[in-house]
Amino acid sequence: MLTFLGFAMIATFLVLIMMKKMSPIAALVLIPALFCVFAGKGAHLGDYVIEGVGKLAPTAAMLMFAIVYFGLMIDVGLFDPIVRGILRFCKADPVRVVVGTAVLAAIVSLDGDGSTTFMITVSAMYPLYKRLGLSLVVMTGVAATANGVMNTLPWGGPTARAATALKLDAADIFVPMIPALAVGLLFVFALAYVLGLRERRRVGVLALPGQKTPEDVEDVEEDLVGATAGSADQSVSAGSAGSAGSAGSAGSTGSGAPAAPSPAAPSTSASTPADDAAEDGFQGLDPQRPTLRPRLYWFNAGLTVALLAAMIMELLPIPVLFLLGAALALTVNFPHMPDQKARIAAHADNVLNVAGMVFAAAVFTGVLTGTGMVKHMADWLVGAIPEGMGPHMALVTGLLSLPLTYFMSNDGFYFGVLPVLAEAGAAHGVSPLEIARASLVGQALHMSSPLVPAVYVLVGMAKVEFGDHTRFTVKWAALTSLVVLAAGMLFGII
Repeated sequence: MLTFLGFAMIATFLVLIMMKKMSPIAALVLIPALFCVFAGKGAHLGDYVIEGVGKLAPTAAMLMFAIVYFGLMIDVGLFDPIVRGILRFCKADPVRVVVGTAVLAAIVSLDGDGSTTFMITVSAMYPLYKRLGLSLVVMTGVAATANGVMNTLPWGGPTARAATALKLDAADIFVPMIPALAVGLLFVFALAYVLGLRERRRVGVLALPGQKTPEDVEDVEEDLVGATAGSADQSVSAGSAGSAGSAGSAGSTGSGAPAAPSPAAPSTSASTPADDAAEDGFQGLDPQRPTLRPRLYWFNAGLTVALLAAMIMELLPIPVLFLLGAALALTVNFPHMPDQKARIAAHADNVLNVAGMVFAAAVFTGVLTGTGMVKHMADWLVGAIPEGMGPHMALVTGLLSLPLTYFMSNDGFYFGVLPVLAEAGAAHGVSPLEIARASLVGQALHMSSPLVPAVYVLVGMAKVEFGDHTRFTVKWAALTSLVVLAAGMLFGII
């Protein structure tokens, strides 16, 4: 009974948010509460929720202060050189923009924190996507999938959990997986290229303000205008973006449907982007915003490097590190109280939106765990494995990691399910190391799970509906996970 209710609850949640019948916060709270009553455990709902909130409270605190910290770093101009470099590479070509998104997300993911990755990636790329009229769900989908592959780094979480659960060395799990993960990352870049080509066909290669176009461009321009007008009939008009700081502070999420260029957007004239001076015609981040602190650039850069290093070395709990970092950054960059209040207020909407999502997700996870639905679902899946598949438990583990890490937390999967799979594999001579490596392949899909708090940072800052993101991303993320699994088997790693 609990097995059926668990699957039904998850299915109901996904259907309602993808059909936009409920907001994610309402669905995360009301649906599990209803199914808790159906399970006959409504009297314990309060206990389940409090337990879930207690477990996710540190995550909510980390996200709150991380948003404030990186919001301040965006305000003061720490990432402006990175943005300018990306824009020089991307210019106005949708292919380069989408590939640049994947590359940036992969590089920033080296810090091991998904929230940080999404804040920096969206802050850099959001203005360009809006100005060119590109689909925002392409940005969120590519960023989430690239981060999911990189999330397998030993300090990212899943590898450490697998090593702890099976009493193995994290290096023994991760290092042999590097070739398969590299193939997965290359697949994400190839996917970004294909999605970029699709966007190029939709909007054309555009000219940003200040870019010169060839004298004979009029005929091609007419063709592109016609093509863009055709796609605009099925898209949502988007206005030009302001600074990335204001993008990051927006708490409400809008439609993630592909957006056509607005009157303020660049003209749809075919061009080969001109010189460096022309490239600077569109900065992405307002180079004249009053919050810039150029004299404190190296202080802010050093503080950020020290913060990330301390996080990787686990000198202090991550929420404490971001709390200290945000307080120090706010005090040094904005010593006057009115300025500090203005900066906190500028990011308050996004903080409230993300924190609300996390605590709402605590209701969902609390009911899933407290009622025993997760355990019954996992036991049913493990029990459904045919006896003849015993010698292939590594493959089975890899395939199960896709749905299980999507529908449950990493803690639940690695500490609750993985030991059972490893024990079943050991009975058929399958090494625990192979089981542990196979368990990592589902991370590309996991990063778009509604139970991952960082994904709400991504969709919130990008102003994309969570249902739109889910509908677009799941298929590509699942395919990426399967590519990693296939590569692992081909190389003899799994």
